[in-house]
Amino acid sequence: MPTSQPRQPTPGTVGERFAVLDPATGEPFGEAPDQQPDELDAVVGRAHEAWRGWRTDRDARTAALLTAADAVEAAGTEIAPLLTREQGKPLAESYAEIARTAARLRYFAELDPGPRPLSDGRPVRSEIRWRPLGPVAAIVPWNFPLQLASAKLAPALAAGNTVVLKPSPFTPLATRLLGSVLSAALPEDVLTIVTGHEPLGARLASHPGIRHVTFTGSVPTGRAVAAGAAASLGRVTLELGGNDAAVLLADVDVERIADRLFWAAFRNCGQVCMAVKRVYAPARLYSDVVEALAQRAKAVVVGAGLDPGTELGPVNNAPQLARVERYTAQALADGARAAAGGHRLDRPGYFHAPTILADVPPDSPVVTEEQFGPVLPVLPYRSLDEAVEAANGTGFGLGGSVWGTDLDRAEAVADRLECGTAWINHHAELSLAQPFAGIKDSGLGVAGGPWGLYGNLRPFVVHRPEEA
Repeated sequence: MPTSQPRQPTPGTVGERFAVLDPATGEPFGEAPDQQPDELDAVVGRAHEAWRGWRTDRDARTAALLTAADAVEAAGTEIAPLLTREQGKPLAESYAEIARTAARLRYFAELDPGPRPLSDGRPVRSEIRWRPLGPVAAIVPWNFPLQLASAKLAPALAAGNTVVLKPSPFTPLATRLLGSVLSAALPEDVLTIVTGHEPLGARLASHPGIRHVTFTGSVPTGRAVAAGAAASLGRVTLELGGNDAAVLLADVDVERIADRLFWAAFRNCGQVCMAVKRVYAPARLYSDVVEALAQRAKAVVVGAGLDPGTELGPVNNAPQLARVERYTAQALADGARAAAGGHRLDRPGYFHAPTILADVPPDSPVVTEEQFGPVLPVLPYRSLDEAVEAANGTGFGLGGSVWGTDLDRAEAVADRLECGTAWINHHAELSLAQPFAGIKDSGLGVAGGPWGLYGNLRPFVVHRPEEA
């Protein structure tokens, strides 16, 4: 039963800069500017001026973004250790995040939202052309600082918008370094990074000069962002997390899928919006599923992300660790059993033992809410209808998965899941070309693929008669 409390609830402030903590130690190792909301008028004004030139030349934008992608890759050995130091993830995962960032820049650089003719039988030539929106606010959380930053800035810049990007105060340093690398390939003020505590993000989201707000974070904050942007009728794209369910079918080969299922839940210490956060297993296989996952949880190497042997790093910050501890303690108090883990690790930093919970009450917060940490509840079901109803029974609707050997049957079950993306025999794998969107409380709007690009554009229609 966890009893210790986080030592520092928020990053500390040092004058006009604030301390950034290493989650592997809980101690400060760097600092970033604590910018104030009244600075945003000048920042957004410069972004608007830069937009006038940036929006006019698509070929120049393409060339600049491709150059930026090369620069990100070249700076990987400098960026990756810094990302691991402030976020906590293993170094190999930081390098993967940098590679994904560069790939996303290239992908959107080469998408062409060219004009499209329309025909309705009249003697008029009509054509849809696409125009950028203006300055875009990108507000990014701490779990994938660079990958989520690129998911917002790459389509926005490729579309001809400028971007003001605010990272989480828990992970500002790698984003500031990424911004410096990108800015060397971009015209001045096309991309600006601002760092600081609230109400900086709220002011950015509601700034009248911002034409599109793209935000990833919690449901309550997402609602506040939408309300703030509404004052200026700004467009919003919200990705507000998930509580993804994995439904195992009666014909599943437990040992064959156990590794994939475990890492679908525990990658990045479970701090993934589309991670598996609940597992529903047939009653006949329930004990086997719990045991297979528990064996892997007990064997995984937990440590600082910079240590070569580490497979699972710390939780990113003290408030999130407290949340994980609270949900776990509540489940155990309600009668759940920790088949593995179940407690914070007794060492410096924000480490929590990889935890598999069995016999969890279905109404426990660790099941109904998004725990966002290295804790996975496993629940039995007696009928498939019961499992599907439970999988759909939360306010979230980001992703889900079905696991079994009969792929046609698995696909039929996946089609019943109320979510934006469903996978079969894997989870949380996305290509750059596919849309990413949730339903219900999981978000609003679409990111990814051409849909992500068009979300940063507005249609402009020209009608021309066939004859003067």
